[in-house]
Amino acid sequence: MLFPLQVTVNMTPPIFLTLYVCGFLFAASIRLWYTQEYRRKMKEMKWKPALDTWLVYLPAFGFFIIPALYILTPFLAAADYTLPEWAGWAGAVLFAGALLLLWRSHADLGANFTPVAVVQEGQRLVTTGVYRYIRHPMYAAHFLWAFAQPLLLWNWIAGFALLITFIPLYYVRVPVEEGVLAGRFGEEYREYMERTGRIVPKFGQAHNR
Repeated sequence: MLFPLQVTVNMTPPIFLTLYVCGFLFAASIRLWYTQEYRRKMKEMKWKPALDTWLVYLPAFGFFIIPALYILTPFLAAADYTLPEWAGWAGAVLFAGALLLLWRSHADLGANFTPVAVVQEGQRLVTTGVYRYIRHPMYAAHFLWAFAQPLLLWNWIAGFALLITFIPLYYVRVPVEEGVLAGRFGEEYREYMERTGRIVPKFGQAHNR
């Protein structure tokens, strides 16, 4: 007797899986577009900056590799959970906010962007746009993404993968970046730190300089 092939289907509604994939592709396009100048400089100068920590690669497992494994295969289905549909839409709104902040932080930073903790020649301290309120809006965007992910991917492993993989990078990398910037911009950066939060604004303290 022939038995039909059984295919394991995850519990997440397809609409939320689709929104996650579309959001990921949009985030990837943001990074590719706004790093063009950085890649051009590296090519012209034949410069390959040293990696300050291997942890920069860790979040890729959280927002890409593990979610892809969940979406494309049944291997993680045993860790599924269910949520009311409104929770998925709340995650979609949160995810949209993360992508908006990710785009705005890249746009405001412009040619001053660098993926490593170094200050490039001619780099200036950006304190306008979203940087007027928080010093690390890209990290804030990734935290929003990490909070949205378990609402969009209803799985204990795939849903919380970014939060688990991003937190170590945040706590190791941010003090290094701030130390480099303080060393380069001195009192200007220390004053900037006084009136802004790392990822949450100090309301009432940010102002134009």
